[in-house]
Parts: sequence; C-alpha cells; structure tokens
Amino acid sequence: MDELTPLSDATLGRLPGTVRRPRYDRARLSPGIVHIGLGNFHRAHQAWYLHRLMDDGAAQDWAILGAGVRPADAAQRARLRGQDCLTTLIELAPSGTSAEVTGPMIDFLPVEDGNAALIARMAEPDIRIVSLTVTEGGYYRDASGGFDADDPDIRHDAANPQTPRTAFGAMVAALRRRRDTGAGPFTGLCCDNLQGNGAVLRRTVVSLARLSDPDLADWIDATCSFPNAMVDCIVPATGPKEIALAQGFGIDDAAPVTHERFRQWVMEDEFCAGRPEWERVGVTFTDDVHAYEMMKLRLLNAGHQLLANAGELLSVETVAGCMEHPGLRHFFQTVEMQEIAPEVASVPEMSPQDYVALIVRRFSNAAIVDTTRRVAFDGSSRHPGFLHPTIRERLASGRGIDGLALAEALWARMCTGLREDGSEIVPNDPRWDHLVAAAQEARTRPAAWLESTGLYGDLAHDRRFAEAFQAWLSQLHRDGTSPILERFAART
Repeated sequence: MDELTPLSDATLGRLPGTVRRPRYDRARLSPGIVHIGLGNFHRAHQAWYLHRLMDDGAAQDWAILGAGVRPADAAQRARLRGQDCLTTLIELAPSGTSAEVTGPMIDFLPVEDGNAALIARMAEPDIRIVSLTVTEGGYYRDASGGFDADDPDIRHDAANPQTPRTAFGAMVAALRRRRDTGAGPFTGLCCDNLQGNGAVLRRTVVSLARLSDPDLADWIDATCSFPNAMVDCIVPATGPKEIALAQGFGIDDAAPVTHERFRQWVMEDEFCAGRPEWERVGVTFTDDVHAYEMMKLRLLNAGHQLLANAGELLSVETVAGCMEHPGLRHFFQTVEMQEIAPEVASVPEMSPQDYVALIVRRFSNAAIVDTTRRVAFDGSSRHPGFLHPTIRERLASGRGIDGLALAEALWARMCTGLREDGSEIVPNDPRWDHLVAAAQEARTRPAAWLESTGLYGDLAHDRRFAEAFQAWLSQLHRDGTSPILERFAART
C-alpha cells in the first residue's frame, strides 16, 4: 500500500485526485452552530448538507462547533481535533465506493463536568442554532411520553442550574445568559428520530427551565424556535473495516464515516435567529413535516425492528443479510405492506407502498454493513416509538395485528439474552437487566413481558393484542424462530 496521508488542513492538497475535498477556505469560516452529540450520523447527514452549501460559496458564517456532555465524548473530541475536525465520508453504493473529505466543523468544545465551556459558547450571539443528536432515548421522557422530572440527572440540573449534567441543562444555562445579556434566543434543532422531535425538544428544555426559573421558561417558550424535522440516512458504526476503507483511498482518518447514497432532511422553516440556505442543497422545508416523519418512522425505523430482533436470534449479523434470508424478507415485506403501510399517508411524490419498495432496495444494499445489533439497540425506546402507535391504530379500527404481534414476541424472545445457537446477546438496551428479567419470566408466562416492562400501557390489557402476542411467544420458545417465520409465511 502506498504511504497514507494523515488527514489535516495542511495535507488536503496531498489527497488523491479521486477524493473530493472542500472547495472553500476553512480558515475563513466562522461558527454559527453548536452541535451536541457529534457521532457518525451528524457528520454524514446534517454536516454534509452544510458542507455542500459551503462548497457553493454560501454559509461561510455557519460553521459547526462540536460538543458533548458524556465522558465518552472526550475520546471523539481527541480524534477529531487531531485531524482539524475533518471527516472522510465514504459512500457505499452497490456500484462501488467513493470518498470525500468534509470540513464544516471547525472545533470541538471541551468535554467537562459542569459543561462550562459549552454553556459559555452557546451564550455568545454568533451561535444561532444549537442542534442535537443524542438518540431517541435521550430526551428524559416518562412512560407516557411526557417530561420525566424525577430522573436523577434532571433533578441535579434543576438544583444546580449553573453546573448541569445534561445537554438540556446546558442549553437552559446558556439561554439564561443570552436573555440577561441581550444576545437573544437561538433555535434548538433536534435531529433525532422522534415523532414531533421539535416539540419534544421544546418540552424538555422549557420544562427543565421551569423547575428552577419559571420566568426564564416563559421567555424560552416565547422567543426560541424548535422546528420539527425528519432526518434519514443509513450510517453504520465505525470500526476497523471503515478505517481500512479510508486507508484504501490513501487517507489516515481516525474516525471516518460510511453511509448510503440516499439522504433526506425535511423540516419546518421556523428559525428565530436565521439559518443557512439549506434548500439550495436539497433540504425540504414544509409545514407538514409530520407526514414525512410518520412515513419514515412507521416504515423505515419500524422496519429495522422487524428485521433486527429476529436477525439477532438467527445470528444474522447485518440488515442486508436479513434481507437475503427468505423467511425474514417475507416477514418484513408482509408486515410493512399489509399492516403498516395502510396506516401511513402519502407525501408529495411518494406513496407508502413506493416507500416500502425504496426501503427494500436500501436495506438490501450489501455494501452497507449495518449490523442487526446497532439497529436493535434501545428497543425499549424504539418499539414504543415506531411500532406501538401502529398497533394501537389497527386495534382501534378492528384491523389485523398478527405480524406486529409477532414482531413484539420476537423482541421479547431476543431479550432472554440468548440466540437460537445458544450464544449470548450482550446487553443492548439501557434497560437490559430489567428486560431480561421480564423475558425470562415470560418463557413460562408470556403475559409477564407485557406486564413487567412498563412499555405497553393500555396495550398490555388489550385482549386481541395480548392473545396474539402470547400465542406467538409461546410458539417461539417451543419451536424456534425459523419455523415460526415459515408458519407466518404460510398464513399470509
């Protein structure tokens, strides 16, 4: 292999000609956005849109400052600052791979107890957007979806508003300073897979502020913007294989990102302190984000759960591998088309059925090594968020829920912690110990899963759903996953 080029501003000119690089002068960029939760998805998605806009000669005053509030974020900070916050993006298409280096992020703020540096930087008037990717389960919601004021982190931030632990506490502290100095509000932009994610972010920030300063909470609610947004791009985790892919392009990158060709970003045009002209690079602005997010959450994100739990049980390591498995593919397509798509409305230029066909193509892309473990992570947030609303709607209208009930039974079976071959499923949920205990009890009493997890609410007492779920789970434990998928196929 030829000598690798370490990624940095100084070496951009030495990169191979096949690698696209920034066409803008990074030294002339100034910050306008703080992004909290600087992972792969943000760099492949939101940062890419800004990068392409900068390539077009625009948005030079909207550069990104990375941030994190977890101790583990310090390692990411070290990796990225060690390469001038540049990222190699590697597009994995069925026809081949391509690479580009992106540079809209110009620094990563210190990760520290109390978040002083983060608060101080968000309080400066040049920061006009604070965006977040902190996972679906990171918004301190209770079982009913409301604000969880009893969480220990929230209680800490309410009692210690100047030295918060959470991203939201840091936002509240920064907004207090902005109000007091006259710097004005900023826009809070959620980029996580949550229905009504802007409303969720508003509720979290305003509710937390109200615990310590009701007047500040009123000011935030009245002046800050929290647009709803829908994001979509399949972005696998980075490991040795992804680093090797970057090296194959001659680049020594400590944190490259692989991604599919498809991207989508849909949001409301509600930005109290201005925004980049993202529409110039393909972002959709609409008053009906809900329809787009409903289609994506109910079909794509739910589809991941249809595949991943069964895939884990069958030791199928990737989403593309699941799509190659006849039983899994049939189960996925049948539930998507017959039970979920009828509950989803069309959006401009896309019907639910066409969207399912698009998902099938995307999930079948073997170049995307997206693991079943990754998409199965945090089922205790993803099942209630992506699958349970459809189950409730179909029950209310008297429609069938057989496949959806099987999906829930497969999750319960997976949470016993053992695959069909006897190998261990290592913890994969913030509530893993609780889920395993409920799943083990449900081996002999299937209703225990619905009763013990606290995730089903009224569904646990719905006779049609409970009976279908319990029947499937009993059969899974007795007969195994593959025979049950065959049985499901025979019934459909």
